[in-house]
Amino acid sequence: MVGMRKLRRLGGMSVVVAIGVVVAACGGSSTSSPSASGGGAPTGITADSFDSSFSVMSQFHGLAASGTGLVGVILPDTSTSARYVDFDAPYLTKAFQTAGLSASNYKVDNAQGSDSTELTLAQADITAGASVLLVDPLDSGVGVSIESYAKSHGVKVIDYDRLVLGGSRSFYVSFNNVTVGKLIGQGEVSCISAWNVSSPQVFELDGAPTDNNATLFAQGYNSVLSPMFQSGTYTKVGEQAVPMWNNQQALTIFQQQYTAHPNINSVVTANDGLGNAVISALKAASIPSKKVPTTGQDATLQGMQNILQGYQCMSVYKPIYLETQAAVALALYLRAGHTPPSGLVNGTAQDSTANVGVPSVLLTPVSVTTSNMESTVIKDGFIKATDLCSSAGAALCQQYGIS
Repeated sequence: MVGMRKLRRLGGMSVVVAIGVVVAACGGSSTSSPSASGGGAPTGITADSFDSSFSVMSQFHGLAASGTGLVGVILPDTSTSARYVDFDAPYLTKAFQTAGLSASNYKVDNAQGSDSTELTLAQADITAGASVLLVDPLDSGVGVSIESYAKSHGVKVIDYDRLVLGGSRSFYVSFNNVTVGKLIGQGEVSCISAWNVSSPQVFELDGAPTDNNATLFAQGYNSVLSPMFQSGTYTKVGEQAVPMWNNQQALTIFQQQYTAHPNINSVVTANDGLGNAVISALKAASIPSKKVPTTGQDATLQGMQNILQGYQCMSVYKPIYLETQAAVALALYLRAGHTPPSGLVNGTAQDSTANVGVPSVLLTPVSVTTSNMESTVIKDGFIKATDLCSSAGAALCQQYGIS
């Protein structure tokens, strides 16, 4: 989930993301306002062009009209994160519609956690005339199968949110997942200090070992924490991955670790679901708030509640409306046979299995605490204040300016 989607670790395999921003973009400055150009392609589109209004997508009408074929989108599941149903699917649909693509030329499906279903959906889209696929793979195994099949049928593939290791996609769209991990690590360090944790004994609960994003998250937070371990400022008690980001398994893993190591007083958790599993165990052991820092990702309602109540330090918010618009924009360039502008494709993700750098759109995540919850997840409508305040308590919402 790793983690609203989640963390995943790939058995010792590390993927390094390097960002290189280029200022020229398709004949225009990357800082200029997007506008339509000859051939229907908008100019000046960058990774920073998108916002919650979706207004920039209206610049893609000409590109949508000049392209051919279906754009098939396949999301992975409905169980590991609520994001795919609540945000990705409707935001993708809104981006396609605002760009002027007719309903017959795009399709958004969910694999419901099944590799075979994900492959079948991809094959069906290609049979139906897809020229571009946007795929968030359940794992790299099915991702490779989809991309091999697509390549043999002349169909372009964009990796959405997760990079397929060993794949043959054209582009990758995601948030900078190493940065996500760094924010988690920095949040843990800040909270250990703010909560006056003495002699931190840290346990790390990673995301699924089959999810490359989890590998990147762990790479990020370990880059922050390793110097603390090496200097002896913190002690690393252990680190364990959670299969399939399963929260119940996370609870079992942590209960076992806490029984074996009752000195654990700080926990790095890769997303809000794993964090809540740890918090449940700590509450059952009668550990009060602001005693054992935990972290998170996905800015879920439960995560925000835990932050307000003092059981979780922070979460990482990834505005999904940015990711969906960037993905649809990229798909429309490919569908029309255009090279996406360098201002949009602003980085490279390293596929360590195929040993290639994948041209990428890498977006910027945000750390969320009590200090900026109102101005981020509440302002964007990602979390409803009424839902949060009814679960966390009106007094806490008032204390932290949430309305």
